[in-house]
Amino acid sequence: MNALQWLREADLVIQACAAVLLAMSVASWVIIFWKWRLVACARIDVARCAEALWRAPALEVASVQIGTLDRYRLVLPLVQAARQAGERGAEGGLGHQGGGAPRATRLLRQALHASLARLRYGQVVLATVGATAPFVGLLGTVWGIQHALTQLAGQGQISVERLAGPVGEALVMTAAGLAAAIPAVLAYNGFGRSVADVEADLEGLAHDLRALVPGAPAQE
Repeated sequence: MNALQWLREADLVIQACAAVLLAMSVASWVIIFWKWRLVACARIDVARCAEALWRAPALEVASVQIGTLDRYRLVLPLVQAARQAGERGAEGGLGHQGGGAPRATRLLRQALHASLARLRYGQVVLATVGATAPFVGLLGTVWGIQHALTQLAGQGQISVERLAGPVGEALVMTAAGLAAAIPAVLAYNGFGRSVADVEADLEGLAHDLRALVPGAPAQE
């Protein structure tokens, strides 16, 4: 009996563990490929957008130029927030009170948080798969071994030869859990450093944009 046949004949618990591991593996690989492109584009786009920003004569012109360079909309929300902070609205709510500095800080902080959330998307899934997939596979292995021992116990004397087959097939679940977890852990650690570098660039750009808003002096 091979592992696939053993899985088809297994009980609901084993099949559920296998389905969960398959879903985890597919989700992690989809996120890995998508996030690899996101990070690769972000490292290039943020630098190009910053260069275009400081060459532009005004924020209005910069926002138009950056809109064609910022493929994942990481820098454009910051520029738009700086433009909005510099405009004098007619509304009388709390959002338009307190001078330019608090309003600029609030708008740029909101835009920065939105960009960082987009940049960090998928990290939690990778961390969850890396932390839980081995235990799901181990659960399937333990349950499969227990199920095999119960069946063999009803057939009389248990020998090593008769036990080796079912135990080996049950260990496939552990291997499946590791196969799902290892790529997720490696990707999480690899993306973490790249994401942190882009985050630092975005935070510095938000700080610089705050100094461009009238009435919002840069913090020392």
